[in-house]
Amino acid sequence: MRGFENYLHWSFLLASLGGVQAKLDLNSTKNIAVYWGQNSYEASGGKGQGQQSLGYYCDNDDIDGGVPEVDFSSTSADCDVFEGTQLKNCPKIGEDIKTCQQKGKTILLSIGGATYSEGGFKSEDDAKAGAQLIWDTFGPAQDGSKVLRPFGDAVLDGFDFDFEANVQHMAPFANELRALMDKETSKTYFLTAAPQCPYPDASDKEILNGPVSIDAVWVQFYNNYCGVNNFDTNEKNSKYNFEEWDNWAKTVSQNPNVKVLMGVPADTTAASTGYVPASKLADVIAYSKKFESFGGVMMWDMTQAYANQGFLEDVRQALSGPDSGSSSSSSSNEASTPTSAPSSTNTPETSLSSNAPGSSSSSSSSSASGSSSATPEDAETAIQTLPIQAPATTTKAPAPKPTEPTEPTKPTKPPTTAAPPRANYP
Repeated sequence: MRGFENYLHWSFLLASLGGVQAKLDLNSTKNIAVYWGQNSYEASGGKGQGQQSLGYYCDNDDIDGGVPEVDFSSTSADCDVFEGTQLKNCPKIGEDIKTCQQKGKTILLSIGGATYSEGGFKSEDDAKAGAQLIWDTFGPAQDGSKVLRPFGDAVLDGFDFDFEANVQHMAPFANELRALMDKETSKTYFLTAAPQCPYPDASDKEILNGPVSIDAVWVQFYNNYCGVNNFDTNEKNSKYNFEEWDNWAKTVSQNPNVKVLMGVPADTTAASTGYVPASKLADVIAYSKKFESFGGVMMWDMTQAYANQGFLEDVRQALSGPDSGSSSSSSSNEASTPTSAPSSTNTPETSLSSNAPGSSSSSSSSSASGSSSATPEDAETAIQTLPIQAPATTTKAPAPKPTEPTEPTKPTKPPTTAAPPRANYP
């Protein structure tokens, strides 16, 4: 198969952050997802809130109870390259991943992004070989394998799909990853996706409406007419469409226990439209919690959340508050993951995600054996930009696709700078 960079563009590494027991809990309504690695606050002109290491955020008690999401485009200081290749070698990030996992965090690597345009795989066989290479590169290390591993012996907790362009043969790719994860029973692995809120999502529908078992979706409720900024307490006037995604979870998803997380911008410059201050977001959270599929909140991104003082804490409090009274349904106690049941906690869970573009594989070998030998370019493009990719190529910015024009809610906190280019958003 061709160089893997022609098929996939690394986007985000997600980590479950916060608290002593902050693993991603698919039985909980208190998960928080926050992207890390893009440093979008400084990219949008912000000052004084530079991005810290992944390990720094895992150590921060203020982030107990959520799912921060990570972007590696601004982590060049933590990486060099494998000799004779352009593949990023990031041992510091690998150590941070293990440290975060020891603290109970869940780390996922997301594939895709707003700037991905390669079109996918040539065939189903190529897609399956690509999945095998991803697993060999980021899953459990195989004895004798010659596959280069940017994070060393660190093992990710799963993978996230964030395709915002049409991608060929993604269902067999996702199914192969699911099968490889399910065969490895030493721990629970997660498969997630980050669609935009208009339903059905044009780019991810092959995965979401097909035979792929997804554990959770982080729906981007911003940059579109269906965002949280268009929520109205009078449901007849509300364009916020969480109910539509809840219906997908119940009637379309291959996994009937799939969780839906509400994706929001963490500050005024984090997205083109859709930012809502935490005081108003609490009403949206209370409404959304009445749906059985609700699993928490996703934020873009960590630097924006830290610059917007109090936002993360206020969202955590809103998640811990009472559910909306009307038609609240008791959520199932069954785990949403096919592999094993996640632990339950009473505190919000936090997860981190990081943008890691560029891990390419030109080897056509898809053998699961430890002797699989991929050329240095195999994981090279997907990970070379993983830590150092420029914002324009590693961001997860959804392309605004409103089906009807609306006037976005005016944020209470005026931005200090103009909104950054689209490529700086998830």
